[in-house]
Amino acid sequence: MLPALFIAHGAPLLAIEDNEYTQFLSQLGKQLPKPKAIVLFSAHWESNVQQVSSIDEYSTIYDFGAFSEELFRIQYPAKGSAEVTKEIQKLFKQHDVSFAIDGSRGLDHGAWVVLRLLYPNADIPVVSMSINRHLSPEEQYQVGKTLACLREKDVLVIGSGGTVHNLRALNWSDNGEVDDWALEFDEWLATRLENWDVESLFNYSSQAPGAQLAVPPYGNEHFVPLFYAMGAADNEKSANLLHRSYRYGNLSHSVWQFGS
Repeated sequence: MLPALFIAHGAPLLAIEDNEYTQFLSQLGKQLPKPKAIVLFSAHWESNVQQVSSIDEYSTIYDFGAFSEELFRIQYPAKGSAEVTKEIQKLFKQHDVSFAIDGSRGLDHGAWVVLRLLYPNADIPVVSMSINRHLSPEEQYQVGKTLACLREKDVLVIGSGGTVHNLRALNWSDNGEVDDWALEFDEWLATRLENWDVESLFNYSSQAPGAQLAVPPYGNEHFVPLFYAMGAADNEKSANLLHRSYRYGNLSHSVWQFGS
């Protein structure tokens, strides 16, 4: 059985950088058993109805600006998986999850930056999934839980976002120091994840220290993929922090493994 993963995709520059985090993700891709397919929930695909991609070959979306021209030359031509898309449709129908099929959208940088670091050859089929930040954390968790059985079929479930992601609070000088509030939030989160304390996690916005800075009121879209990935391991209820580092004072690069 494959685990579910929550992976921070950081800034788009990760796609061309060689640092502690990019090296970790490259090694992680080599260490994991090779998946039959990947189901990925990206913070950068938001919709009010759950979207499930049905794509033969993905285009590469450059959903950012003012970065190196080198980034805009990157291609990640992953194939889709009709088999896994059909299986997801079946599971959603069984569990009364409303959804729609998308046959045109490419992979945004929340997807391809992570996938390219893990699997640079783009040789693993992908089913891209939207997130709905207006759902409650419990509802997001339940969507992920619906897909837990896919892990038994060698499908890797990934939530791509960031536990601490507040662009208005970044320190672009990046002097190596980490803001206390970011550390406090991530430490609170780690304790609740490791204890699978879903009651506290579902109420993180009122219980976690620094929550209003780490997950700002104007946007929680980078945090909520955590619940989709976590739900996909509800049958095991185990969490393991594989990596954590920071850029720009508080932008977290966290990787959580859920299940085994």
